Formats: sequence, structure tokens, C-alpha cells
Amino acid sequence: MSVDLTTLLAIFAMAIATIATRIGGLVLIRYVAIGENQKRALEAIPPAVLMAVIAPTAFATGPAETIAAALTALAAMRLPLLASVAIGVVSVALLRLVF
Repeated sequence: MSVDLTTLLAIFAMAIATIATRIGGLVLIRYVAIGENQKRALEAIPPAVLMAVIAPTAFATGPAETIAAALTALAAMRLPLLASVAIGVVSVALLRLVF
């Protein structure tokens, strides 16, 4: 097996870019005043990303996964992220037994 230098450099550059954006965000957020609306918007990002990752699979598989995704989305509107994920996992397991 040989190591392609171009591929290795591309992976290294992507790692540096990822680390720089994460650290940059942590450093820059200190200088930004976050209001109530912005705080709510930031809190909505994790469930939105979770649904964006899960939705294509949920709608392409079967009724148990689709219903569980809908239940998880509803739970994410009111509950913390961990509770929403737990509801999603339990509901898909139970619905797979039914369907």
C-alpha cells in the first residue's frame, strides 16, 4: 500500500480547516452579545441537524421508522435533545415490533 501525498495533504488541510472554524467560533462568541431570540435559534440547531441527518433514511425505509421520526421531531420541539433521541430510539424499537 502506498500513500498518496496529495490525498494526505487534502486530509490534513480539511482537518486544519475544521479545527480552525471550531476554535474560531469559540473565541469569537466571547465578543458577541446573544439576545433571547439568538439563544433560541442556537438551541434549535442540534435537533434540526439531527432531523436533517435522519429524515432521508426514515422516509426511505418503512412505516416504523417514518412514524418514529415524526415522534422524535415532535418531542424535539419541547424536550431536550437527549430526551428526544431516547424517545426516537424507544419508539422505533416498539414500532418495529408492531410492523
